[in-house]
Amino acid sequence: MANIKKIVCIGGGTGVSTVLFGLKKYPVELSAIISVFDDGGSSGKLREKLGVLPPGDARQCITALAGRDDALDLFHYRFETGELKGHNLGNLLISAAERICGNFEQAIDKIGKVIKMKGKVLPITLAQAKLKAGLNNNKIISGEDAIVKCSQLSKIGLKKLFLEPEAEANPSAILAIKKADLIIIGPGKFYTSIIPNFLVKGIIEALRKSVAKKVFICNLMTQEGNTDGFLVEDFVKSLEDYLGKKTLNYIVFNTKKLAPALLKKTKEFFPKAEFVGFNKNLPGKERFIGRDVLDKRIYKLNPSDTLVTGANQRTILRHDPDKLAAIIMQIMQTPQVK
Repeated sequence: MANIKKIVCIGGGTGVSTVLFGLKKYPVELSAIISVFDDGGSSGKLREKLGVLPPGDARQCITALAGRDDALDLFHYRFETGELKGHNLGNLLISAAERICGNFEQAIDKIGKVIKMKGKVLPITLAQAKLKAGLNNNKIISGEDAIVKCSQLSKIGLKKLFLEPEAEANPSAILAIKKADLIIIGPGKFYTSIIPNFLVKGIIEALRKSVAKKVFICNLMTQEGNTDGFLVEDFVKSLEDYLGKKTLNYIVFNTKKLAPALLKKTKEFFPKAEFVGFNKNLPGKERFIGRDVLDKRIYKLNPSDTLVTGANQRTILRHDPDKLAAIIMQIMQTPQVK
């Protein structure tokens, strides 16, 4: 076991789960450190009614790492009628386990044993905190769901993101970062799934001290209202405003585009979302890895794969887990960029 490399993924549920799904096929030790500030949809309701941490992001990572496929239908099942309408059974199971165990991390471990999870899923903090955004017009947007739905954030400009109250890092998350050989950040909703992790006290300090290679996987598309017009370079600059300049050793970004007809179809769901652009010289620059990382399976544009309301918005374009995993494993073997 001494030669097994340790990979830590930091972010939200959908993006991190894609990375985990690809990497679990390799002989590596995986840990996912996930944001726990969701207050919309099923997760938000459970958080409000039961006082538990929001389970949605954890559920997606748990299922991505599952060693038992026969249990996944249960975790994905969503009630469509009655008092439980909108709730995901996996969310309910995690919340029930938290009430039984008295601790969110222990609840994940308990469920992980049942489905033979191939890795660890660690909440970034065990504290309850609300994500807030201060805009340049001095308005405060309160809650992750409200920030996602804020159609003017890009136009007005973001002054700062903060947690209220402040939250201390989960010791297990700090330890995972300390022991990591490689740390992956993203992909995911930039202001609500990625950046909030670095607002938790102790996380940035641990990241800076870590000798692990640090990789940022840039989003495929901009997020309407939040990151309109962002280029790859803008994502990197904004992230390193928190982490520190040149903290990231590698930036992986997509260079593939959809055929016009498929792009038009995509626009029916998210008319203002665009492929994240980049400077034409970027692929040749140090640190930057431009590749085709689109999942071609989504070209079918299956509507059942897409939720288009509230904080549960999903783009119908996704990273290919196998393509990402191959790039990440190549990076693992590459000498550290100074």
